[in-house]
Amino acid sequence: MSKKYSIGEVALAGNCQVQTIRYYEQIGLIPTPERTAGNQRIYRQAHCDRLAFIRHSRELGFSLEQIREILTLNDSPNHSCGDVDTIARNHLTDVESKIKRLQGMKKELKRMIEQCAGGTVADCRIIEVLSNHKLCLEKKHVAK
Repeated sequence: MSKKYSIGEVALAGNCQVQTIRYYEQIGLIPTPERTAGNQRIYRQAHCDRLAFIRHSRELGFSLEQIREILTLNDSPNHSCGDVDTIARNHLTDVESKIKRLQGMKKELKRMIEQCAGGTVADCRIIEVLSNHKLCLEKKHVAK
């Protein structure tokens, strides 16, 4: 017979909050577990494994919808992994785009700080640039 886990044990093993597990169940990322006669959730190793997959995917920046798509594909083991590859490649493209925007933001922030003479707020270059986007070198450093 397979080991049974409480929600607290699963949360501890998954390095997350109990509420996170309940949320993942609510949105269908983790299957609804069995319940005891006292209505407590009973988790199996498969639940723990799925939570670990979700948590690792989140750490790598995958959205919940992307994770849902990958899990759906994973539930059909004979399905081609080409769709999973496409999801991962699209995510990589998004990450690279974010990195590029962040590098632009970093460059602009450094420039503003370096141009600040350290005088009074009335003459502060940082405030001047933040008040007028036209003074920025990078025009597309909008955080998304």
